[in-house]
Amino acid sequence: MATDWKVGRIAIVGVGLIGGSLARALKAADAVAEVVGVGRNELNLQRAHELGVIDRFATDIETGVDGADIVVIATPVGTMRELCARIGPVLGSDSVVTDVGSVKRAPAEAARAALGDSFARFVPGHPVAGTEKSGVEASFAELYRQRTVILTPESETDPAAVRLITDMWYVTGARVTTMSIGEHDRILATTSHLPHMLAFALVDFVAGSKDADAHFELAAGGFYDFTRIASSDPVMWRDISLANADELGAKLRQFADHLQQVTRAVEGGDGEWLQRAFGNARRARTDALAQREHCDSEK
Repeated sequence: MATDWKVGRIAIVGVGLIGGSLARALKAADAVAEVVGVGRNELNLQRAHELGVIDRFATDIETGVDGADIVVIATPVGTMRELCARIGPVLGSDSVVTDVGSVKRAPAEAARAALGDSFARFVPGHPVAGTEKSGVEASFAELYRQRTVILTPESETDPAAVRLITDMWYVTGARVTTMSIGEHDRILATTSHLPHMLAFALVDFVAGSKDADAHFELAAGGFYDFTRIASSDPVMWRDISLANADELGAKLRQFADHLQQVTRAVEGGDGEWLQRAFGNARRARTDALAQREHCDSEK
């Protein structure tokens, strides 16, 4: 990709951690002439403007996306159908739409139903990056550096639209890969959605105990390390869970079966099984981290 890549106007619908960080990264690279923030919360948009994340804003989506070369939908996946229905009639003939949702089938179906012929210029995307924090004040330009962005174009998707969105993410320092929607939702159900469910469930379980305060007060670093992602946006993760219910439900059932094996080993005093399982887990995690570090070093 040429280092002088630049686009005229990008409209970001939902200027929070993800959308705000994309805006910051593109502006830092001088890769966009104008960033328009779009959302319902005027105070949040004003704050984004004060921080220099966006150049101007609109609370009316039709006005906000008017004339945009790229429209990025960075809101909870449950809003996709409504937003696409409003964007579709005013979308420019050359405008490209993408999203950043952690699940891809539901957004793609919503876009196909609402955008009509413009669906060919919809590129489903998922930056596999984030923190447990939310809001525009948590955004930063380096969020996507050396992180993976997954694009899941459909058979109808215009290759030129895919190239445009690919180049946009390259500007942020991200790695870009493509895969099918089905493969994405199946894999992310295990590596992203399931861990969030476990973290939320554990903290909710502890919070519901009769001596919850004592539990939290005496919890060591391991508890807070493991449950860090339980500080994530509950609305966003509610929508992700429901949108990927089939794949996530299957993974939850499979994990519950595995957890039953752990329970039987603990209650049955089977130290050999526990040590073997713990050893397998340690080796797998160590190998995965080493491979990730190797890939990063080659960039």
